[in-house]
Amino acid sequence: MQVAVTRKDINFRPDASRVIARFLYTDAERAKNTIRSVVNMSENEAMLALNPVLRDYSLRHRNISRIFEKHFNRIVHLFKDLSIDTESLTSSKKILLGSYFTMEYSIESAAFFNPSVVEHPDQSETGPGEKRVILSFRATGEGHISSIVFRTGVLDANNNLTIEPVGKMLEEAEHIRRHVYDKESFKTKLDEMKDFHGIIPSGLVLDKLNDKFTYGELYHCIEEAKKSLHLASDKEILFSQIIWLASSHYELDFSLDTNISERVIFPVSANERNGIEDARFVKFEDDKKEVSYFATYTAYDGTTILPKMIETRDFYHFKVIPLHGEIAQNKGMALFPRKLNGKYVMLCRLDGFNNYIAFSDNISIWREANYCKNPDSHGNSFK
Repeated sequence: MQVAVTRKDINFRPDASRVIARFLYTDAERAKNTIRSVVNMSENEAMLALNPVLRDYSLRHRNISRIFEKHFNRIVHLFKDLSIDTESLTSSKKILLGSYFTMEYSIESAAFFNPSVVEHPDQSETGPGEKRVILSFRATGEGHISSIVFRTGVLDANNNLTIEPVGKMLEEAEHIRRHVYDKESFKTKLDEMKDFHGIIPSGLVLDKLNDKFTYGELYHCIEEAKKSLHLASDKEILFSQIIWLASSHYELDFSLDTNISERVIFPVSANERNGIEDARFVKFEDDKKEVSYFATYTAYDGTTILPKMIETRDFYHFKVIPLHGEIAQNKGMALFPRKLNGKYVMLCRLDGFNNYIAFSDNISIWREANYCKNPDSHGNSFK
């Protein structure tokens, strides 16, 4: 079957002026010197330093004072070492201190590529034959850190695309919530990780947890196990692997007053700190005709990759999980928009060249794939 492709006169280009406000921290000593300097300011000096910062940053960030306060809260543990009571600080000094621990990061300064497109869940105020769509892109900034960004547009009856205005005040998620883990599936994924060889008995950590546990409970068990052992380097590596895997589950909530083009899915977990790569969004309709949007992507920590999946219904709330199974080990997985014969279906590129097809009863577990060669309309030629 041949597919005709008509090139449209539309270009998507990176905009280096689109920045997010991120937490900045170098080392404890420098941070403490900064704290001392601000604490020793008079209230008038603090306001004179703060006013131009607020005036400048507020042009590019929504509620920048709230962001500064959040970054201030990330350094409060240092005040105990300095014998400073944070309650004695005025609001302006707290916000000023938060600004010293804030950096702007241009998310599109290096590259802007790898688009995918899906139907928008909001089709209000569209004309006859029109369809509003969401386009996702991989945006790459300084240090080659990749994130997911969005644009919206409207397709008319002749497939002409009109891009809707792009917002300037970018935001990361307002809330990040950690996952509740299932012990058995967590053990299974550990077994699939290449460097896991059972060098630490599971009883030291996982067997002390309930069948369902939180990230905090797991972290506490690991810290207790470390205290009871004289760890060789290989055992330290396994503990790190357990935490690395646990950090890969999370949920994101964006503020309702953000335009979708202002929402940035920036790396959250340790296993994706160097990038969220190649997200492929698809509108999925389940057996009850309920719609969700899924995207497979690759998490990269600078050394290791981990296939993961994003789920959302409204592009405000996102759930992120790792993909399990023997074939969930590399890039190149794309979910079908519906089940076939009662199973989820994934198109795979296991060897980096050929297409494979995989079926599963569980959307997060993928164990087998078949080479795909000239399938007919019924899928009978999958070999």
